[in-house]
Amino acid sequence: MSTGNQTRTRSQRVAALELPPGRFSAVMKQARRGVVLLRIGLCLATSLCLWALTQGWNPPRDFRTDRVPTRPLIARSSFTLPDEDATEEARRLARSSAVAVYEKNPAELLQLQAKLLSEVNQLVGAAAFEEVDPERWRAFSPVLAEGTPAATAQEQAEQFARFKAALTAEGAAEQFKQSLDEVFAPLLRTGTLDKAPVDLGANVERIEVRAAGSTEFGLVTPVAGVLLENVTSALQRGLQQKAPSIEVADRVFAWLRPRLPVTLRLDAEATRRSQQAAEDAVEPQLKLYEPGDELADAGDPIDESEGILLELEYQKELESRTFEQKAARSLAVLGMYLALFMVGGFFAYRLDPHLLTDLPRLVTLLLTIIAAVAAMLLTHPYHRMVEVIPLLLFGMTLAIASGQELALLLSAAITLVGVVAVGHDLSDAVVLLAAATGAIVVLDAVRTRSKLLIVGFIAAGVAFLTAVGVYTLAGQPIGPTLERGLMLAVWAVIAGSLMMSALPLVEWLFGVQTDQRLLELGDPAHPVLQELIRRAPGTYNHSITVASLAEAATEAIGGRSLLVRVGAYYHDIGKMLHPQYFIENQGQGANRHDTLAPAMSTLVIIAHVKDGADLARQRKLPECIIDFIQQHHGTTLVEYFYRQASVRRGSDPDAAEVDESSFRYPGPKPQSKEAGVLMLADAVESASRVLVEPTPSRIENLVDELSKKRLADGQFDECGLTLQEVRKIGDSLIKSLAAVYHGRVKYPDQETA
Repeated sequence: MSTGNQTRTRSQRVAALELPPGRFSAVMKQARRGVVLLRIGLCLATSLCLWALTQGWNPPRDFRTDRVPTRPLIARSSFTLPDEDATEEARRLARSSAVAVYEKNPAELLQLQAKLLSEVNQLVGAAAFEEVDPERWRAFSPVLAEGTPAATAQEQAEQFARFKAALTAEGAAEQFKQSLDEVFAPLLRTGTLDKAPVDLGANVERIEVRAAGSTEFGLVTPVAGVLLENVTSALQRGLQQKAPSIEVADRVFAWLRPRLPVTLRLDAEATRRSQQAAEDAVEPQLKLYEPGDELADAGDPIDESEGILLELEYQKELESRTFEQKAARSLAVLGMYLALFMVGGFFAYRLDPHLLTDLPRLVTLLLTIIAAVAAMLLTHPYHRMVEVIPLLLFGMTLAIASGQELALLLSAAITLVGVVAVGHDLSDAVVLLAAATGAIVVLDAVRTRSKLLIVGFIAAGVAFLTAVGVYTLAGQPIGPTLERGLMLAVWAVIAGSLMMSALPLVEWLFGVQTDQRLLELGDPAHPVLQELIRRAPGTYNHSITVASLAEAATEAIGGRSLLVRVGAYYHDIGKMLHPQYFIENQGQGANRHDTLAPAMSTLVIIAHVKDGADLARQRKLPECIIDFIQQHHGTTLVEYFYRQASVRRGSDPDAAEVDESSFRYPGPKPQSKEAGVLMLADAVESASRVLVEPTPSRIENLVDELSKKRLADGQFDECGLTLQEVRKIGDSLIKSLAAVYHGRVKYPDQETA
């Protein structure tokens, strides 16, 4: 009879086999999960933010003042630099070329002309020479050459007759007046000046002539044309050409020459404005630099003037970059950032998985990375290598929050990002990373505030020695090298001091408890512990003993012993709500559980875990302490009441079945090695109290039995404890309990008086 199954061939059976997925397939499967995609997206967003902060599309400035270049810095693009010296020289020339401004006053010349006509009319109106005023006639007499005899009276009369005849001829008077107007016209237009202008810082060959009170541009004329010595010569020639006769021309010139006034007055304010306007009109002079021109020498610190040249060349280089060049650099920089995040993510998963699973903590870390890079970029322009301060702060923060290994890795990544962003070379990167490494390596625990200052001094020493060695090997001068090393040491000490102030903020942001904070929580004067002493003194004594046992056991496996000790102080604070239901707080009176059913007693006993966690949250205790409260019993069985319930079920067939899960603690199981140590120490301490004779062998059997029971129950499956570590914990507990229950000398009873 057929069963309906068909026999498959060998090839069909082979094809039906499903091999387990490979590593790549497993990774891709995990990557498609929503929570993983969210974290990948956050890392990608952080990479983009760093790309924008560091301007990943542009090359960095690989120069700054006080830096000593190891090679000459050459211009890559043509650019111009304002030449202050040339500009100042051009302005000086423009100022000296500006013409001086003079105001003219023609009134005196007009008055002189009118007086001349009046004097001539007085002479011409005389009937005979004898009627002429001798002084008036002498004023019209030309100056005789040296050695020439003076004219006689007869000769003067003849001269007067000729002078009068020339001016009284028909039309002569009108011609004479017209000639005067013509020869005075240039003087009225340009004015007269007694001497050329000097010490004005202006043009001494030409001047500008304006009417008095005018602000409009006037007549620019050569200085030579207005000087009295030149004006008088031109006046004489004009009179000789235009006067009715030579006799009249010579005698009129003889009268005018000593009476010609100076009609031009220097306007100092207008001259200053003219010079300033000429100076302002000068365009800034530029100096051209071509590709290949040397901008800074090798071996000498970059000074301020060279820094200006390099900055202009850098800006010109940025302007000349094409879209393809920017895109290529952007992809390279962004790819580097993503690679760093990938490496950091894998190491973080191995070193501190909770960092990736706890989304708020991951976001805090990413924001800290962005803040550290931004701080390095902001501080870099102010002083050389001052960016070591934010780098050290980042490294110390991460060492406190996530451990030294991850801090070293991410500090190296941040150093690489900062070096690429600010344009440091390899030697600078080595020095920065050495300083960060020196601080991180010695920052294992922070039990005192001064520890951070000590870390700063150690990092300062490492930075100084590394800087001196690296820069000396790089060929830097010893003077700048020592100065740079000392500044790095100062920055490191400042970073340690700043970290002392920032420690509470780091604890709050990352939810970590430093040893300093744990010492504060472990103070017996803490309000929660004081309340525990008052309400449940037996529980407090039990907690103190468990703390001592757990601390020694944790030290044996290299865990955080202080954290375990403080966690032990608080692990049973939930018992203070119902202290009488726990044996260590019961006196000689009746046991309250005698009146309760085993299931009810179990509920009361188990409730102290939830009550303790609620009380801890109410009193703002940190999560690491709450974890000890919730995990110190794990999911263990309340064996005493479970056995009671089983006995009652055996004696009463009609009773309900005993559900073992109802007699177990809600958990969770210990999630850390320290919680696993506390669980075992708590169980051993409680059980050892009922030993009749706690000899070392009995204590050893007790510890071994409880350790195996917890292992068999799977209580250590999630905390990472190995069998070797469990054995070390057991050995430590045996030694500690043997010391507690050591034998004592029996003294004879004292006799009463």
